[in-house]
Amino acid sequence: MKGIILAAGMGTRISRFIEEKPKSMVDIGGITLLQYTINLLKSRRIEDISICVGYKADYIRSVIEDDAVKYIYNPFYDVTNGIASMWFAKDLLNEEDTIVMSGDLYIEPAILDELIGEQKSPVLLVDSTRIVDADYRFHFENGILMRHGKDLSIADTTGENLGMAKLSADFIPVYREHMIDMINHQKHSVWWESVMYDMLPELNIYVHDIAGKFWAEVDMIEDYRRILRHRNVTNRGSDK
Repeated sequence: MKGIILAAGMGTRISRFIEEKPKSMVDIGGITLLQYTINLLKSRRIEDISICVGYKADYIRSVIEDDAVKYIYNPFYDVTNGIASMWFAKDLLNEEDTIVMSGDLYIEPAILDELIGEQKSPVLLVDSTRIVDADYRFHFENGILMRHGKDLSIADTTGENLGMAKLSADFIPVYREHMIDMINHQKHSVWWESVMYDMLPELNIYVHDIAGKFWAEVDMIEDYRRILRHRNVTNRGSDK
């Protein structure tokens, strides 16, 4: 199994609060978020890790200093979205189970454990407790994604997308081919998940609900503060 972390974005909504650093490079208590994620993947024997970089790529490389990590550079990070980063990583999308996640996503270890153990594919992580405050909204039934979008009503929302997925070895060629086709049609301003969304309803896109477990995206300063509070409590508990 391999891991791909998408960390090319500029993070304009929070950048002024974090000294213009990439969102993945915020300090979460003596360690950067990106290094935490790398360590977590390695602790689950995911040693083949690639990071898609763009904004302040040299800074990320200099801080991480991990010879085992491969880097893919998206030079158009300021005018494209995650699908473009995945396009630059297309040669890494071979027939092997792959965990894909956003670089600004913090998850507790149990979430990764559940995703690794998931047998369905492609499967996206969702939190069914996030309805009113959901950012990118999902409507799923019986574990299958039916509708999605920021404009879904609260009544139609059954959970929030985390920005993390497991793509099985047999699905990877399907994903790769469809992604390349979308890029060829100039669809470079959408998310990496949009490749799967674009295949609905011909293909079942599964969801795995991690309700009750802690996660947060570093989109707003409030999200970052939630991570720090969680880390503070977790670290205090581990010291007992």
